[in-house]
Amino acid sequence: MSRVGILMGSANDYEIMKAAEDALAELGVSSEVRVISAHRTPERLVRFLESAEDEDIGVVICGAGMSAHLAGVTAAHTTLPVLGVPIDASPLNGLDALLSTVQMPGGIPVATFGIGRSGAKNAGLFAAAILAGSDPELRKRLEQLRADQSAKVPERP
Repeated sequence: MSRVGILMGSANDYEIMKAAEDALAELGVSSEVRVISAHRTPERLVRFLESAEDEDIGVVICGAGMSAHLAGVTAAHTTLPVLGVPIDASPLNGLDALLSTVQMPGGIPVATFGIGRSGAKNAGLFAAAILAGSDPELRKRLEQLRADQSAKVPERP
């Protein structure tokens, strides 16, 4: 089964991006978590992506705040699916990161999720859904997770 790369622009972002790692782990999907800044460590990003497919990475999740270029730069260097998670790391409460991530020019796609922890969790679940397209066992686990979530919703308050 393929693994998921989880990249973040700063070690401070791990508190948020751990939600993606946890969502994947709950489904039995392994991940490779790295701190890689699009601006401060661009060579590290290129090295990671050059070996990603050989390391069985099938999807890359990128979390970044402020100018949030990590997902876009990542997508420019790979044809693997790239999922962007904007992080609230500025006085603009993550709106700057959201716009930087979602407003990709045509031709270099990045799937963009909500700001913060729920966006990271959903990115993890979406990465699993992408991988489940070619992994029937993972698809069953994902279906069970959805059924379990539904069962926890009461009919009345």
